[in-house]
Amino acid sequence: MTGIFNPPKWNLARWSALPLRLIVGYGFMEHGYAKLIHGPERFVAILHTLGVPAPELMAWATIIVELLGGLAVLLGLFIPLASVPMAGVLLTAMFTVHLQYGFSAITLKAVTPAGAQFGPPGFEVALLYLACLAALVLTGSGPFSMQRFFTKRSNP
Repeated sequence: MTGIFNPPKWNLARWSALPLRLIVGYGFMEHGYAKLIHGPERFVAILHTLGVPAPELMAWATIIVELLGGLAVLLGLFIPLASVPMAGVLLTAMFTVHLQYGFSAITLKAVTPAGAQFGPPGFEVALLYLACLAALVLTGSGPFSMQRFFTKRSNP
């Protein structure tokens, strides 16, 4: 018998990768695109200020990882391979920028007549992205992935 506490045995778990792929892929691509659109030299200057070695090389490497890695995740293609440099970008951002602001992604600094004022984000979001990447690597890219399409075509 099925009911609210005993739903029918649908295979819904296989769909869990799809929302993870969409948000992680889009999120990475959006960050890479923002760096590109606002001028890579601006990101180079930020990396230089943070003391990152070879800031020009690292800026372009980050932009490429965010754009191409994000696209790979969005399409569900080569996720285990793409996740390694993506995790590197996240860990670098977490330890060089976000760690000093604590865990929370939202820190309320003050409430003024103009509205709420928030401080810099902590490392919570970076951890969430890392957890999503780990889940995708461990469980697969799920339905509507290019990986499944190519795997089915090569194994008739």
